[in-house]
Amino acid sequence: MSIQTLTAEIPDSSMGQRLDVVVSILFSDYSRNRIQQWIKDGNVSLDGEVWQKPRMPVMGGETVQLVAEIEEDASLVAQEIPLNIVYEDDSIMIINKPAGLVVHPGAGNPDGTLLNALLFHNDSLREVPRAGIVHRLDKDTSGLMVVAKTVPAQTSLVSQLQKHDVERIYDAVVVGKMKAGGTIDKPIGRSNKDRKKMAVRVMGGKEAVSHYRVLEHFREHSRVRVKLETGRTHQIRVHMAYLGFPLIGDPTYGERLRIPKKMIDEIVDVLRGFKRQALHAGALSLTHPMTGKVMKWKAPMPDDMVDLIDALRDDMEEFEAMSYGYDDFDYDYGVEVEWVTDEDIPE
Repeated sequence: MSIQTLTAEIPDSSMGQRLDVVVSILFSDYSRNRIQQWIKDGNVSLDGEVWQKPRMPVMGGETVQLVAEIEEDASLVAQEIPLNIVYEDDSIMIINKPAGLVVHPGAGNPDGTLLNALLFHNDSLREVPRAGIVHRLDKDTSGLMVVAKTVPAQTSLVSQLQKHDVERIYDAVVVGKMKAGGTIDKPIGRSNKDRKKMAVRVMGGKEAVSHYRVLEHFREHSRVRVKLETGRTHQIRVHMAYLGFPLIGDPTYGERLRIPKKMIDEIVDVLRGFKRQALHAGALSLTHPMTGKVMKWKAPMPDDMVDLIDALRDDMEEFEAMSYGYDDFDYDYGVEVEWVTDEDIPE
């Protein structure tokens, strides 16, 4: 068994809500049933006082401490799955996860995950909750993740994530022409219409803040960079869709493929062939759990996103050439004109 102590501050907006509900929101890696049992076992305290009644209402503003006791799961198998390890020391690993790799076993994905790969790389990670995974990327999102190799390192990283001290920057390609960057501060929770999806929620959602800026415009798409202040499930995908600019290829929050007029077939094929959300976690910064040193890593965009962006650039150039070519202007003013090449122009 491994033990992890987690601390968070209950937001004022939670006043009157049940203790088990609030704690399960703050520590969403654990199920509500498990949270309830830990409360009954005396593993949860508010401002230093143990509370053992899950239904007790909170006031808001309290400091909650959870002692999470995790039984090691011997059923998790180590599997030889290639890992792109960007950095590793005795405390942490930085992984560049490819698109298509699930992070943690679950319904429909009992194995073949990043967790199984981590156990093959280092079996001692069984002693760390969730094999050291402290945050996740969606299956079809590529990019950087940090993994803790010890319980103290995991405690430090979880605390940094809760305090929004871990910097995570993503590259994305969205449908539509975004005029300018900005910040979206909209809470996210389970959709009332489809419990498998997340949605912006006026009531009952968790705080979610994303900062974004436009890097490049195409005819019907935009390349944007997003910096996460919080890390909710599907946060960038939900926020961009809420703004009316869903990610290209997003099967859950996207829309019908938008093909600009007169786009050549080769570029249409690239758009149609992009089968995942166009999202890459390209930069990660955190404070090392042991040394206290701020460390930063970057990972280049994978080839499929590079090809997508290049295709959209080519389409933009092709369209501008058609729209503003010489043949589109009327030069017939009754004067005979002889076109010359660069070689015919004297220096």
